[in-house]
Amino acid sequence: MEVISVTADADVFTCNAYLVCGDRTVLVDAGTMPGVESVVATHTDDLDAVVLTHQHGDHIGELDAVVERFDPDVYAAAAHPLRTHELADGDEIVLGDETFEVVHTPGHADDHVSLVSDRSLFSGDVVVYNDGAFDDGSFGKTDLPGQSRERVIASLRDLLDRLPETVERMYAGHGDVFESGTGGDTVRDVIERALERAERRQPKYPEA
Repeated sequence: MEVISVTADADVFTCNAYLVCGDRTVLVDAGTMPGVESVVATHTDDLDAVVLTHQHGDHIGELDAVVERFDPDVYAAAAHPLRTHELADGDEIVLGDETFEVVHTPGHADDHVSLVSDRSLFSGDVVVYNDGAFDDGSFGKTDLPGQSRERVIASLRDLLDRLPETVERMYAGHGDVFESGTGGDTVRDVIERALERAERRQPKYPEA
């Protein structure tokens, strides 16, 4: 399975949008980078689906442009005018050449989902490898209205419970892609470290 970050050259704030190539070509999140649909088009003529980890603005800003260009199916947990398929906890969905389980992971956003296969994790914003707060395991922001640190903690625990030991790569909504072996860590180590940091209940970005 080939995964390409189609927002890698963005000069605006955006999430990481990942093009997953294989038997079923899928875009995970759309980002906010103008022209992202043209970047996708340099890699494929056909986009089967877009899967949204959640609907914060930095993840769906260019969804209209992508849908207009490719007319893909759109999968999301929460209602959206362009949604064609609803995602629910425990669903299975094929990205590229791998089958992923949908894991509802709220806290950063009520509709947040992560996608877990035997080899890969698309974690959205619930857990990232590095984000400016922590360099080797961080959790999603929970300081805005409607967000919840307690729910993020529960989501990280659930994700660990449902994460196969064979998962080798984590594609997060922000920061770098993580591959097991980096710094001697596994994907599970990164999530466990993010959970421990979230459980401290301290502000993620302390005041200077």
